[in-house]
Amino acid sequence: MDESQKKSERVPELDSVDWAILELLQVDATIPNKDIAAKVGIAASTCLERIKRMRRNGTITATRAHVLPSLLGRGEQAFLGIQVRPHARETANDFVQKALALPETLALYNVSGNDDYLVHVAVANSTELQSLIIDKLLALPQVVHCRTQLIFVEPWVAPLRHR
Repeated sequence: MDESQKKSERVPELDSVDWAILELLQVDATIPNKDIAAKVGIAASTCLERIKRMRRNGTITATRAHVLPSLLGRGEQAFLGIQVRPHARETANDFVQKALALPETLALYNVSGNDDYLVHVAVANSTELQSLIIDKLLALPQVVHCRTQLIFVEPWVAPLRHR
């Protein structure tokens, strides 16, 4: 069991203020601590301690910059539904390692249903997408099928909210 699985099994207790802080950080992780504190109605020092606690307990795992692939010459995105065989841990681990090493890969999900994996990729154009599929993915011995879904609009992302 990897570290992220261990942390996900222990559900930290969060109150409504913690959730409000998380929502703000998910929308803009660069928001200054004093601004977060003002928006949720607590002292800046208390806010900072809450954020540190959520980092320690694994609630907040990283702070990332969202980059628009289209502004960096990768204007076409797609989801690739991948089937691998045989269904064995070694096969899965090998595929995951190789798929994540591809510079076109933005995200990789292990899913249920017809596909085993869903790979989110960004490429310059359809020729590059075809090359990625034929020359890189279908060339892997464990990949037996690839289904392509083009993404027409940049993803809409909503913050995880308190239920």
